Amino acid sequence: MQRWLPEPFIFAILLTFVAAVIAMPICHQTPIEVIEHWGGGVWNLLAFAMQMALVLVCGSTLAAAPSIKQGIDALARIPKSPAAAIALVTIVSALCCWLNWGFGLIVGVIFAKAIARHLSGVDYRLLIASAYSGFVVWHAGLSGSIPLTMATPGDALSTATNGALTSPVPVSQTILDPHNIVIVVLVIVAITVANTLMHPKKDAVTVDPALLEEGTENFGELKNTKDFTPAQRMEHSPLLSWMIALLLASYLVVKLVFRGGSLDLGIVIMIFLSLGLMLHGSPLAYVRAFGKAATGASGIILQFPFYAGIMGIITGVGASGICMGTVIADACIRISNPTTYPLLTFLCAALLNMFVPSGGGHWAIQAPIMFTAGADLGVDAGLTGTAIAWGDAWTNLIQPFWALPALAIAKLSARDIMGYCLVDLLITGVIICGGLIIWAI
Repeated sequence: MQRWLPEPFIFAILLTFVAAVIAMPICHQTPIEVIEHWGGGVWNLLAFAMQMALVLVCGSTLAAAPSIKQGIDALARIPKSPAAAIALVTIVSALCCWLNWGFGLIVGVIFAKAIARHLSGVDYRLLIASAYSGFVVWHAGLSGSIPLTMATPGDALSTATNGALTSPVPVSQTILDPHNIVIVVLVIVAITVANTLMHPKKDAVTVDPALLEEGTENFGELKNTKDFTPAQRMEHSPLLSWMIALLLASYLVVKLVFRGGSLDLGIVIMIFLSLGLMLHGSPLAYVRAFGKAATGASGIILQFPFYAGIMGIITGVGASGICMGTVIADACIRISNPTTYPLLTFLCAALLNMFVPSGGGHWAIQAPIMFTAGADLGVDAGLTGTAIAWGDAWTNLIQPFWALPALAIAKLSARDIMGYCLVDLLITGVIICGGLIIWAI
């Protein structure tokens, strides 16, 4: 990986041309049609890109608050050996990602950095890879977009699945199904053991703790307050920070408690934002800490439009009347039987995820096809949806798209962690494939 894996932006460029070259013969798309599909899709992820940038920056800003930093540092002092550090980071990250993927993706790498500041001899690359490896369970967890979409009543469900699903599929048949829970537990145990065993006996790649310090200064705070102008008093007023933070918190209570909303990415961002405003003490302190954290969002801002363009190619319909995603799904269906169908659905989703690393994108491409075929074969809808979800999450281990926020916080490149993640991919693949086959039987 160190030798062959390029910078994630180069990876996105290469995937663009691979998708274009494949789409032309398979879907009978002309070069002009491919260009139109690509250009038409480039801006389709703007809202999501903004959410990803905000979850990164707001999460990092919250972690830089003095009280939060002290709490994380206290937890980071618990492990006393490199092996214990790797195991703890893996477990914490995986559990947090199972609860909510946006929360876990940021918390895991922040916790890993804190451990690296306090524990000497731990391999920093493996530590960050361990934090990211926990992300593999997110789509089988409580924030999994496909299982939650399946559980949402309304006409949209029937429309999206071409009438295959006429009533919601409860999470008891997907996320909380005992088969899925067992797979999740086995995956977490496996990556914990694998990551721990991958730690080098000697010559670990470490980082000077001073380079990982976030700084504890109170941004914008002035010692002499008696000469403040009215503008400065507003800038340094804790009251203003608390007022707007309480407004955000009030909305969260209404949304989650009284309206029965779910903990989606927007809610996670608002939680980070409201807590950060409270804990930084003043609007100016928060603004300056936010500005410092925002420098890490450049990769997201640059690369997400290119992945949106790739999605445009994959979902674009050529002269044959089908898109490339449909061709891949149909190929999976033709060689399936009731026992192998969930496994092949998983592998199909895993392949598509390299080009369309988005749960929503998978739903749009596969839902109209896979649920209809699954129903014809007599496969439970919950199993079909869970297989798609696991496929979407599995190849994230070697797809730099979702690693961008973690890498920005850790100040590493994709090649630094992907070798370790490739080992986790192989190990977890065996567990997930076996679990889906047993579930189908």
